Amino acid sequence: MRPPEFWTTDGAAAALLSPLGYLYALGGAARLKYGAAFDAGVPTICVGNLTLGGAGKTPVVREIASILAANGRRVAILSRGHGGSAQGPVRVDPAMHDAAIVGDEPLLLATSAPVYVAKDRAAGARAALADGADCLLLDDGFQSPTLKKSFSIVVVDGGAGLGNGRVFPAGPLREPPEWGIARADAVVMIGADATGFAARYAGDKKLLHATLEPLSRDLAGAKVFAFAGIGRPEKFFASLRDLGCTLAQTREFADHHPYTRGEIEAVLRGAAQVGAKPVTTEKDLVRIPPDLRPAIATLNVRLAPADNAAFAALVREAAR
Repeated sequence: MRPPEFWTTDGAAAALLSPLGYLYALGGAARLKYGAAFDAGVPTICVGNLTLGGAGKTPVVREIASILAANGRRVAILSRGHGGSAQGPVRVDPAMHDAAIVGDEPLLLATSAPVYVAKDRAAGARAALADGADCLLLDDGFQSPTLKKSFSIVVVDGGAGLGNGRVFPAGPLREPPEWGIARADAVVMIGADATGFAARYAGDKKLLHATLEPLSRDLAGAKVFAFAGIGRPEKFFASLRDLGCTLAQTREFADHHPYTRGEIEAVLRGAAQVGAKPVTTEKDLVRIPPDLRPAIATLNVRLAPADNAAFAALVREAAR
């Protein structure tokens, strides 16, 4: 499902649903307060967000994993494998698993470090520790009580901010922002702060800025048919425009959408009709039937911290 328009604009529907949002927030707070957290006994870094849907966690996790590995740490990434059927714990093998089994994000992250998918986060942690991990990197789970975190980083999409500022179902928030920021050790903002988040919420919290740097320079200036099933497809489209691409046509799908053969064949026909190159994200590509992937280009991106030294220092601090 796509997020409703009032999550961005606010209005009567959001106001009507706000009491439910209050109850949702109280339920989450109770889980955090009374849940039994497993202590892995090693640095456990959580990369989460305050909103439902994508804020840019995956590039942040990949960058942190790369820095930890470069510093000699045996880091393992833990994921619940959203969209996948595996209960786990299972170590992700891109040669053997697909998105239907382990989810799309774990397949991408497995190129950076060992990834363990488990619906029970504590079980995933135990499996990683048994394989020799000396540092755990938790992809999402900021609002989960099941694993004790030694350091928590909240990722914020600078362009979208916190939407209408209300808690689900009245808005896109998982919890009131004041509660979440108070628990966080640092905030990473991706893109320019278009909504005034920093002034309103960050306070004296450690705030680092970053952008997503396109790596697919071969797409520069191309005429493309762009499609994506991610949290904010418009961010992907904007990245293509920044590369100088001409967007002949765009199509949005729901976040983590499992593409059917018919849908992708329709995209390929549409691209051919307008004389454009079909292009999608890395995360989308792994959800496309394998034999159709060679016909589709991907926009690969990496996290580009505004201050590389400060970001690396933050990661080293988190892994102490």
